Order: sequence, then structure tokens, then C-alpha cells
Amino acid sequence: MLSILDLFRIGLGPSSSHTVGPMRIARRFLQDAARAGKLAGAGSVRVELQGSLALTGVGHGTDKAVILGLIGLKPETADPEAAETLFRQTAREKRIKLAEGPEIAFDPVRDIVFQTDTVPDLHPNGMVLHLTPEGGEDPFSRTYFSTGGGFIASRKQLEKPARDDVVASARGAPHPFGSASEMVSICRAKGWRVDELVLHNEDARRARDKTVQRLDSIVDTMMACIDRGLNQTGVLPGGLDVSRRAPGLYRKLRDNPGSNEREQLFDWLNVFAMAVNEENAAGGRVVTAPTNGAAGILPSVIRHYCHDDGRLDRTKARRFLTTAGGIGLLYKQRASISGAEMGCQGEVGVACSMAAGGLAAVWGADAEAVCVAAEIGMEHNLGLTCDPVGGLVQIPCIERNAFGAVRAANAARLALHGTGQHKVSLDQVIETMRQTGIDMSSKYKETSKGGLAVNVIAC
Repeated sequence: MLSILDLFRIGLGPSSSHTVGPMRIARRFLQDAARAGKLAGAGSVRVELQGSLALTGVGHGTDKAVILGLIGLKPETADPEAAETLFRQTAREKRIKLAEGPEIAFDPVRDIVFQTDTVPDLHPNGMVLHLTPEGGEDPFSRTYFSTGGGFIASRKQLEKPARDDVVASARGAPHPFGSASEMVSICRAKGWRVDELVLHNEDARRARDKTVQRLDSIVDTMMACIDRGLNQTGVLPGGLDVSRRAPGLYRKLRDNPGSNEREQLFDWLNVFAMAVNEENAAGGRVVTAPTNGAAGILPSVIRHYCHDDGRLDRTKARRFLTTAGGIGLLYKQRASISGAEMGCQGEVGVACSMAAGGLAAVWGADAEAVCVAAEIGMEHNLGLTCDPVGGLVQIPCIERNAFGAVRAANAARLALHGTGQHKVSLDQVIETMRQTGIDMSSKYKETSKGGLAVNVIAC
């Protein structure tokens, strides 16, 4: 069973699948080449981006991510400013020092190829990398896929036959659950909340205090991202000339405390979510939750509902994040969190569902009510398309996160005010999302070939 900590990855914006994933793939490719004895004598490297990575890779900074991965940077530790400097230096000098390997000639324009006419067979986000020896012998080549949320897989891994969900879930987890119904059943039998169940499974991987420390680090990174986003002004990169709006809205709210308090509920959720996603669009440090494109929803809800007297309530934040992580595992196991596979319902929709369940838990909901909240959060995001204008994670992505945060809070409230006769289960809505994603035209799945991306002039 995946760990919830696999869902919450610290990395650089603007995209988990198009930035974090390719960076990890490039680094892994060199590690694979080293194990095969092919890295030391390398003379050249060529990277082919396929499918969605090619179609929206320029706007998502995929070429930059590839270069940083080849240099050896890790998404979780790379400094955004230092990474930008290294990228520009490589592009200017047309040379690259491969991680644990030689320095070679490398021209990004020539050696990173955007194969927009190639549709990968196993996943829409395909990468093929070739390392050719100095002597010109046959290259060492491998194919990988960026499967959403920063997750990556080799061709060999994706070609493995799918196993039964419960069997897959059972690996390393003392209380495995392959569905929401199983999760609720275990919680009922043990008298646990969802976060307690999730933590018992995490205990099989590491000591409880280590899990708590990592959860706190994730939340701290989220809150730091909000703080940066609230204080950065200017225009976002990429050519759309989108101005940062969060700092101005934040000043208005801060300078007028208590006025129109009911309306300000939405404003606070909006400003926190937009702060994160403006930072993401600028290539800043964010947390996949479960993706970069949907990174603002969980932090916004934590910031607004897990603070008491201006201070973060760690107990509430941990319960929120752990419960949300348990919900996210269900989507990852049973469907997908990749915008290139599911459209934005797999990103913002899943984040909304996770946040709704997490907030319901903070408000005292049992496992069944948590699942009702998560179901409502997704039900009203079904069919949500991913059609970024100019291939940039800006329009409609930034405002969409604000909407997702507000919807999550409303879903949690509706669940707690429910009658106990909820007609649609979380398992049913996850399966519906999966089927909808399969049926959805590729134009609306992170290709910028349809929707707003073709009806709004990008420059």
C-alpha cells in the first residue's frame, strides 16, 4: 500500500507531472545507466518528450526540469533560484555535467525533442531517453512515464499485469483497505477515526514520531508557500501577463478585519489558495496535494480552519492531512490523479475531495461522514476538464484552486448536516470519475488542444 507521504511531495512548480516527474525521471535514467555501466563513457544524451509532456511541456517548464534532473537535482531539495541559474547556464554554455557522470556537450534546443505527434501507448506522459557513448556505439535507451503527482514508472513497471486492489494494498500494511467501504468497516470494527487507521498502517513503515515529523514538515512547507505568495507582487512568467492577485486581496482583508465576515470566509479561502498557486506558477516550492496543479486547496483549508488565535493547531493539521491522505490513496489506487489521464477532475476534483474529508474529520466526523464529505467534494467536480491556456498552470488553474477550497468547505458542512441517507458512495464516485476520464476527449486532458486553451488567445 502506498504511504500517504508518497502523495505529499515537496517540489518545484509549476507541475507535478510535467516538472517534478520529468526531473525525477532524468535523474533515475542516469542512475539506471550507471548500474548498466553506460554512464562513465557517455558522449551525448537525447530526451524525447511525448504526449502531454510534449504538447504542454514548454509552458510547464518540462525542458528545464529535464536539465535539472540530468544535473542531479532533486525536486524536494532544489532551491528555485539556484535551479533557474543552472538552467540558464546550461542553455547558454550548451554543456552539461551529468550527475555522477562526465561533462558533455548539450544543446537543449537540439537534444530535448518535443514529439507532439507521438501518443504514448501506456500513459499520456511519456519520456524516452538515450545515452550514446563517445565512440558512437548503440545508445543506452529507456522509456519512462510521469503518472501524476510526481509519481514515475518505467515501461517495465507499467507493463506488469494489474493485481487485485486488496492484494496490492496488503503489502506492508497491517490494516489494508482497497476501497472506502473497507476503510469504513475497519474503522467501525476497531473504533478508529480515519486518521488513526492511516497512522496504524504508516507505523509498519516507520516509527510514529518520524511520520509525525514528516507530516509537520509538509504542513510547514505549505504554510511557508502561502506566506511567500501573500507577499510577492508582479507578473507571473510565461507570457500571459497574469498579475499576482493574492497580495492585494490579502492587504484588503488584513486592513479590514471583521467587516462583512460571512463574505470574507470565501475571501480568505480564495486568497490562501491563490497565493499557493501563484507561487506554483512562478516555479516556487510547493507540495503536491495530490498534484502541483491542485496544490492550493489543502493548504488553504488548513490555514483557515486549523489555526487558533493565529497559531497553527498541530493536532488539527495532522488529523486533516492524514485523513486527506487516506482519501487520496483511494483515488490513486482505484483511478488516477493525473490530469493527462483524468482531466482536472483528477487534480482539483481529487484535492477538493481530500480536503472535504480532512475538514470533516477536524470537525469531528466519523469514518462514514468523512467519506460522505469526500464523495460530495468529487461529485460536483465530475467532468472537470484540464485546458490550460498557453500550456501554463495559470488560467484557469489559479482561480480553480480557489473554487476547490470553497467547495471543499461546503462539502464538509453538507456531510455533517446530512440525514444519514446519502445515495452515492465514495467508491461509486471514484469509479465514475475513472470512467469519465477514460471517456473524456484527449483535447480536454492537459494537451491545450481544446476548451479555453483554444478559445482564449495566449499572447
